[in-house]
Amino acid sequence: MIGLDALGIAAATLPAAVAAHHALDRTEPTRWRNTGFWGLFAVLLGGGPWLPDLLNGCLVLVMVGLATRGLRPLPPAGSDAAAQAGQGSRLGNWLFVPALAIPAVTLAGTLSIGDGRIAGFAAIDPKQVTLVALTAGAVVALLLAIYLTRPPRSAPVAEARRLVDAIGWAMVLPQMLAALGGVFALAGVGRVVADGVVSIIALDTPLVATIAYCVGMALFTMVMGNAFAAFPIMTAGIGLPIVIRQFGGDPAIVAALGMLSGFCGTLMTPMAANFNMVPAAVLELRDRFGVIRVQWPTALILLAFNIAVLTLCAFPGGLVP
Repeated sequence: MIGLDALGIAAATLPAAVAAHHALDRTEPTRWRNTGFWGLFAVLLGGGPWLPDLLNGCLVLVMVGLATRGLRPLPPAGSDAAAQAGQGSRLGNWLFVPALAIPAVTLAGTLSIGDGRIAGFAAIDPKQVTLVALTAGAVVALLLAIYLTRPPRSAPVAEARRLVDAIGWAMVLPQMLAALGGVFALAGVGRVVADGVVSIIALDTPLVATIAYCVGMALFTMVMGNAFAAFPIMTAGIGLPIVIRQFGGDPAIVAALGMLSGFCGTLMTPMAANFNMVPAAVLELRDRFGVIRVQWPTALILLAFNIAVLTLCAFPGGLVP
């Protein structure tokens, strides 16, 4: 049965390919440092569940040491600019097909095999159907991109390395911050947050509780830089005990829109460096906060929309407790 372990192995192929590309590049002075960093990341993603916890922790510390010394690789030779322009003119809007294939395949897979059964056979863990569909969508998108552009064989890995090197160690931030959120949840930070909120605001109606939960998700995400880190804290403190248990909110709706509210915070914080600061550097924007300045109005509108939808749809008994 395909589950998280198999998805971890699939995700490990990207850093593994990048590590191999660095190892084979004899012109790069820091190739072994970069090879070690991305190679260890691949090992943790693909083999972490089977390794002892102590060993996993030691490998993370080695990665930190490698990143601290600096990952400053020379950029690989990119595709010819004239060739890219010619490809763009030839393909036109067909260039969008690979990108659109990802959500299309993800949605189709989630809706068609929601129980994880294919031809009556339990092939996929029902809890991970969406992630499996997303992985399949990424593979389909890659194959479509190769078919449409017909690049040299080494181009996909070389371009993957170019993008990964531009992002650098910040690419690992989502996993690190998600782990930090889990640690905070086990330490009882959610309970402390809930007590602090209740001491200031009376969470005596579903509407007020919903606003506190969604706004709290956005604010904590802005502080921690990642919605996955904020989710266990705010859900354990407000979402689960108050919005769901006390007022009877639908768990699926509360969790989905709560996480989406956290992503609103992601759009507005420099702490989400891999989303907001790195693109500004890669695009060589004069204003390093330019991405955030463009995104924050949309983030606030989406946050208000999330609150309204959660309030109207998550409570079968109505808004009056």
